[in-house]
Amino acid sequence: MITAIRAAGAAMVLAVIAPAACAPAEDTSAATTAKVVDVSIETASGPQAYRAEVARTPEEQARGLMFRQDMAQNAGMLFPYDPPRPAAFWMKNTYIPLDIIFIAPDGTIESIHADTLPLTTSSYASRGAVKAVLELNGGEAARIGAKPGDRVVYQPVL
Repeated sequence: MITAIRAAGAAMVLAVIAPAACAPAEDTSAATTAKVVDVSIETASGPQAYRAEVARTPEEQARGLMFRQDMAQNAGMLFPYDPPRPAAFWMKNTYIPLDIIFIAPDGTIESIHADTLPLTTSSYASRGAVKAVLELNGGEAARIGAKPGDRVVYQPVL
């Protein structure tokens, strides 16, 4: 009887542990149904074009670019806010360095946090209320000469 109870208990433990053991240690799936929009940053050297995934829902915004191993040079992720509000980001579970561009309600760049450190919980915050945040590959803002005051243009996405 004790052996049968032990066997049943072991089977129950295995039934609970086995699914967890099969689950991935980290979420490696990429957003495949994300809306993508054209984004242009109007710099002193001319407009710079990007294709940005739009993080529309709270879940998409919380996930952002976490677990991605790379991103095309002309790609990014756009986080729209309606109404505008202060925004802060961290790099937890984000493997690629990013430039975080905060977009003021008037459509200009409010501030840029360049080359953020991957896998950290340091906070990168806007100076005030923003209507959107654009994440690009680390170093991209410097490469194109983007600076506060430059205009960021995209179609409304909300």
